[in-house]
This record gives sequence, structure tokens and C-alpha cells, in this order.
Amino acid sequence: MLWKLLVEYLRPHRTLLLAVVVFQLAQSIASLYLPTLNADIIDEGVAKGNIGYILSLGGVMLGITLLQIVCAVIAVYFAAKAAMGVGRDLRDAIFTRVGEFSEQEVTKFGAPSLITRSTNDVQQVQQLVLMSATMLVTAPMLSIGGVIMAVRQDAQLSWLIAVAVPVLLVAVGLLTARMVPLFRKMQTRIDTVNRVLREQLTGIRVVRAFVREDIETERFARANADVTDTALRAGRLMALAFPVVMLVLNVSSVAVIWFGSFRIQDGSMQVGTLIAFLSYLLQILMSVMMATFMAVMIPRAAVSGDRIGEVLRTESSVRPPLHPIRPPLHPVSTTAGQDGRRGELEMRDVGFAYPGADQPVLTGISFTAKAGQTTAIIGSTGAGKTTLVNLMPRLFDATEGSVRMNGVDVRELHPDLLWGHIGLIPQRPYLFSGTVRSNLQYGKPDATEDELWTALEIAQARDFVERMDGGLDAPISQGGTNVSGGQRQRLAIARALVKRPELYIFDDSFSSLDTGTDARLRQALKRSTAGATLVIIAQRVSSIVDADQILVLDDGRIVGRGTHRELLETSGTYREIVSSQLAAEETV
Repeated sequence: MLWKLLVEYLRPHRTLLLAVVVFQLAQSIASLYLPTLNADIIDEGVAKGNIGYILSLGGVMLGITLLQIVCAVIAVYFAAKAAMGVGRDLRDAIFTRVGEFSEQEVTKFGAPSLITRSTNDVQQVQQLVLMSATMLVTAPMLSIGGVIMAVRQDAQLSWLIAVAVPVLLVAVGLLTARMVPLFRKMQTRIDTVNRVLREQLTGIRVVRAFVREDIETERFARANADVTDTALRAGRLMALAFPVVMLVLNVSSVAVIWFGSFRIQDGSMQVGTLIAFLSYLLQILMSVMMATFMAVMIPRAAVSGDRIGEVLRTESSVRPPLHPIRPPLHPVSTTAGQDGRRGELEMRDVGFAYPGADQPVLTGISFTAKAGQTTAIIGSTGAGKTTLVNLMPRLFDATEGSVRMNGVDVRELHPDLLWGHIGLIPQRPYLFSGTVRSNLQYGKPDATEDELWTALEIAQARDFVERMDGGLDAPISQGGTNVSGGQRQRLAIARALVKRPELYIFDDSFSSLDTGTDARLRQALKRSTAGATLVIIAQRVSSIVDADQILVLDDGRIVGRGTHRELLETSGTYREIVSSQLAAEETV
């Protein structure tokens, strides 16, 4: 998978890589030519006392060395630019693909693993590209060219090269084979560390409330120790690779000098030739050592490439239609939609089961939420309310039946069109880092200040926003951690109101509000969302007593429907819910 990734993502950087090859080629040719010039200076200049010859060839060597430096700098610059580009493109591809995932795929991978794959794994591939580009031409040129030039200097000593290079390759190959599983295990354990740390940071209040700091510290220590242990084992193998290379290099150098000295003694070799041969041998072994760097990096990058490829190959279970329908869905402030309906939501015999589950979460769900009316859904914990909410904006696809918006199956609608006409206020409202203004304009970037204040007033949030330092420009921390839970909910409601969609979905969005604020908010919503379709998922009966239609959900099925008064007479499940929440006089 790594090679497919490299071929695909290096393609846009072909020009840069070509430039790298050209400059590396020039650098390699210069490196191969210098030892021969050095041999000539020693044999023809120093041995014969020819100062002019020494100075002229020395000047040539100096010029070649300067050219070598310039080529090396330019090659590294272009290689780094190409590697950074590949990293950027991979991160963008992962982000785009994850943005297409449904809740099912995000849950499958897990947020910590997806973060690791888009950061640490991409960095491993990026480093491999950089190292490969800088050694792409140099290592093979120096090794092959070095062998040719060494044989030209003295063929009888070339057997030393034939012994040293295979010994080095076998040693490095054995070490590399043992590194691959360790690097694979290390990436998985980095995922675990990220997951544990994310859980602890997100649930810090729960940890402190239950005095579990010591337990969580131990849990993180175990995950951290696992990563450290694997990294140390891989590091020991990496550390062993370089002494092996240096041992072969030094032994080979001693052997060349040893056997070369005998050839100089009998007059069959000159001193300059021996030094040139030694230089070429060192170049050959250094190029093998450079390849060793690559051999060390490839296993880890291969593991990272597999993990990145796994994300990029995964198709979302919620796929956009090949030929999306674009019916005239209109915002509530304009004319009615198809067949005079605006934001009408219909479910026809809908069922849903998670992959691999023994039992479906929802079965036979059928109802119509009409424009201008409020449809409420209530039920005990685990009844399937959240799953039902996720089917409405097509965060999941129904495994049975169909979900329809204005008479059209949502699977046939263009996703942007569908989501553009739905305002979802989730059970756990999330605010982005920025300001109150930037959060409110999230669904409508061109919203005016008057629209923002109007939405805040309806959401019962104007008072506390006015008291914040900066008002609409008051800073909001990531996740909205610098405002209370109730304030966060009201800002999320205001954000949906600014968008003015056809369909509002409130997923238990009033749970953090006191009863007085809840009542005022519902009255204001009723006036401001006239003509739109409201779907309210609630735990609290007081939030839905005025709903035009209440659906009672139990064990994934609708067991009652009607108004508040009708259900009190016809549904035992609803009466149990009401009696557990309201005083006797409130149920009349």
C-alpha cells in the first residue's frame, strides 16, 4: 500500500523530483571524480615535486567541491519541498475522507486513531519521501559507480568489495526483518496512548469526582510503558545497525590498506592508487550505509502507509447518490416546497440494525412530521431515540424502509441540499474555538448582526451574551468550555435559528435549562419557527406537552402516538413516564 500511496501522491511533484535527480546526479559524478584527481596529485604531483601540477589540479578539485555543495543544497531543498507537499496532500486526503464518513466509520476507527493516522503516520511517510529523494540517485550512483572506478584503479583488490558489500547487506536485512512487526505494534500502541489521554482529558471532571486520579495515572502509565518498551526494542535494533555498518567499513578499510601495502611494496600499485581505491571502497560502503537508513525507515513508513491506506480505502456507508435529485426545497421564509410542503419529514416502516448486531435498534418506525407542527419523541433510555435522530439528517442510512424529506427519499437527495435545510441541535452541543459571532454564523456566514441578536433573544441567550466581555466578539474556547452547559445549549439553539432551516431537530436540547427558561424558549420558538417542521427528542415531559404529535418509543418501536392528553388515556408507557416526572395536578 505504501508504494501505491507514493506513486499517487508524488505524481503532482514530478518536476521537483526531476530537479532533485539532476542535481543529485551532478553531485554523485563529482564525488566519483574527486578520488581519481586526488590519486593523480599524489602520484604525479607530490611524488615528482611538480608544484604547478598540484596547484592546477587542486584548483579543479576545489571548484568541483564547491559545485558539489551547491548541488547538494539545491537537491535537499527541492526534496524537502516535495516531501512537505506529499505530507500536506495526504493530510488533506485523510481529512476529506473522514469528513465523508458516517458515524459508523468514525466509531470503527476511533477519533484517537484517526488523529494519529493524520499526524504521526503521515509524518513517517513524509520522512521516507525526504530520505528517498535525497538518496534516490546518490546511493546507487556511488555504489555502482564506486565499484566501476575501484576496479579501474586496481582489479586485484576488488574481491574485498565482493566480500564486504554482501556481508553488510545480509546483516542489515536480518535486522530490518525484525523491525517490521515492532514498528507495526508501536503505531497501534501510540493509538492506545492517544485514546487513554483523550478519555482522561475529556472526562477530567468525572475522574476527579470519583477520585480516580491514581487509577487513571496507572492506566496511562501502562499504555505509556507499552509504547516505551516497543520503541526501545526497535531502537536497540536500529542502534545495532550502525555499529555493524561501521565494523564492516573499518575492517574493509584495514584489509585494503593491508593487502594494498604488499602491492605497493612489489611495485604493482602506487600510493595514490591505493588511496583512491580506499576512497571508492568507503564511498561504496557509505552508500550502503545510506541505504541502511532507508532500510530502517521503510518498515515503519510501510506500516504507516498501510494505516493511511486503510482510511483512504474505506467507503462511507452513507454514500451520495450517483444522480442526486434537487427538488425545490425552500427555506421557511419563502414559498412552500414540493407539493406545497416545507420541511415535511416522513418515515416509512424504518428499521435500523448496527453491523453485526443480533437485534435491530429500530423496527417498523412510521410517522410524518408535518410543516408548521411540532412532533415530539419520548422514551426511556436505550429506546432508540438517538439512533432515530441520526437517521433524519442521514448520519446513518436506514437498513429497512425509507426516510423522506418533502416526499423524496433522503438517499436520493444531494447531501449538501439535505443538510442545508436541516438544523440539528445535538444532545451534547459543541461550540468551536473562536467567538460567539463565528459560532452563530457557522451555518450562515453572511448573517447580519441583527439576525444574530434576534436568534440569541429567541434562544434566551441575549442577556448573558451582552454581559460577556466583547458581546458577539467574546471568545469561545474549544468545545465551549468557558461557558456553562445551559449557555452552551442556548448558543447551539441560536446557531440553528440563524440558519433558518426547514426542519429543526432538537435532540434533548433543553435538558440543561431550568423550567422557566425552558418554557420561555419554547414559546419564543413557537413564534419564530412558524411554518417550519420541529422534531423534539425529549426526556422531560414538560418540554413536549404542547406538541402537536407525541411518539412514545419503547425498545425500538412506536408504542403510542397522539397529543399529551390522548396519550394519558391510551398509552400506559406514556403514563408511567409522566407519573415519574410530574406531580398529580400537572397530569390532568
